[in-house]
Amino acid sequence: MNKTENNKAWFLVLPVFLLVAFSAVIPLMTVVNYSVQDIFDQNNAYFVGAEWFREVLRDPRLHDSLLRQFIYSFAVLAIEIPLGIAVALMMPTKGKMASLCLILLAIPLLIPWNVVGTIWQIFGRADIGLFGAALNGLGIDYNYASNPGDAWATVLLIDVWHWTSLVALLCFSGLRAIPEAFYQAAEIDRASKWAVFRYIQLPRLKSVLVIGVLLRFMDSFMIYTEPFVLTGGGPGNSTTFLSQTLTKMAVGQFDLGPAAAFSLVYFLIVLLVSWLFFTTITHMDKAK
Repeated sequence: MNKTENNKAWFLVLPVFLLVAFSAVIPLMTVVNYSVQDIFDQNNAYFVGAEWFREVLRDPRLHDSLLRQFIYSFAVLAIEIPLGIAVALMMPTKGKMASLCLILLAIPLLIPWNVVGTIWQIFGRADIGLFGAALNGLGIDYNYASNPGDAWATVLLIDVWHWTSLVALLCFSGLRAIPEAFYQAAEIDRASKWAVFRYIQLPRLKSVLVIGVLLRFMDSFMIYTEPFVLTGGGPGNSTTFLSQTLTKMAVGQFDLGPAAAFSLVYFLIVLLVSWLFFTTITHMDKAK
């Protein structure tokens, strides 16, 4: 006997669809509309087709920012994912110390992006900042305001300090979900700590690591506030990423058509790379 379907349940998710339509779909359609028009003012706009896309794809600012963005995002993943796993493995699993560690890890995640940039802007100064003064006291010539390498390293360090906790918390939750029977079997077999990690813990962490990699890649690929507050994209263009280039184009120069085309290219790059990450990781899991 076939069960009767109750289509009234769709009315329960209708508010969510309406919210997504107003907060995402309609603005996206507006950007698509701007990307194919040459806008002079509110009442004067002329259809130009794909002209802005051709111009943006040939723009050296996009190429330079995209290269810096990829290097930065992959550096973030290369540091934060192993570091987050290591922190999660070293955390206590029971008692008051476990609760204390979870609270301490959550604190950086609660600080807004602009506040993080301001903290490190002061913290990294050689005259009044503890970090900058300590490095100069050790004989290291550190100045993020004038040295592109120092500025790059500082922005990377800010992200590691701010977001490694997220990876650690995700990995900790994955480790806590492993049944105790697995560890008991490994103890009976006298498995080494490396064997336990390689054959028990790491395979069980793959699902949370997929989430962690995707979240950290997307977030690092859209970084704006920290380098803007810290260096304004400088020295030169050393910490000018895609989001800052887009903001200068849209707000600073008010080139709405090219900026809209740039933002769509930016969106498609994030979507494509995230899909490649997800597909590669899931296929590697299935192959094993």
